[in-house]
Amino acid sequence: MPTASIVSILYTKANHKYNDDMIQTKRIRERGAANRLVLSTVLLSIVAALAIGLAVWGIMNYMDQKNNVDSKVADAVATAKKDQADSDEIKFTARDKEPNRQFVGPDDYGRLTFNYPKTWSVYVDKDASTGGTYEAYLNPVSVPPVSSTQQYALRVTIEQKDYATALTSYDAAVKKGDLKSSSVTADGSNGTRLDGKFSTDIRGSAVILKIRDKTLTLRTDADTFQPDFNALIATIKFNQ
Repeated sequence: MPTASIVSILYTKANHKYNDDMIQTKRIRERGAANRLVLSTVLLSIVAALAIGLAVWGIMNYMDQKNNVDSKVADAVATAKKDQADSDEIKFTARDKEPNRQFVGPDDYGRLTFNYPKTWSVYVDKDASTGGTYEAYLNPVSVPPVSSTQQYALRVTIEQKDYATALTSYDAAVKKGDLKSSSVTADGSNGTRLDGKFSTDIRGSAVILKIRDKTLTLRTDADTFQPDFNALIATIKFNQ
């Protein structure tokens, strides 16, 4: 075989191999590029998913916090409104009781006087016009029928009984602990105050004072009336 033919064949084979190598290299590069593209896409998808997840979490957290804040604000507003309403009601009630009226007892029984809310009514059950015990009852709006178990804002009793003797009727309750005894002063006279349980139905306070040869007892039958009771006790006057 001529030398030129051999050279031509070898050249052709070499050229084919070169081309094959180039094709193989291109394929490898293309696969690498494709792999990198896939990897980049996967990473981008993961980052996007994380970003979306964080965004959703942030929105949910924000809404939860907002709802909590809105709820707390609503509760605070409701509480403030209730407190204001309660305060207004207390002021209105106190203002509605003024000016006070003056209670006046019989002259023969020391002419007891004290101030009481104008919203209270007075009922004199026993006027002592012919002697005996004087009894009067005071209560907001109207006075219920007289009963030992009925609760009144104030009971006024002036008995023809010695002061010391009147106190002994409470000794058992004081010793038992149902009543607490303490000293009190009204219009310059010393007396006794009792606070606690007077009976199964009555829990309140009483002030007992000596008027001449008689004994005065002022009693409220419920703790609800304590502020009014304390206020009127401070205005007591009587002829000694």
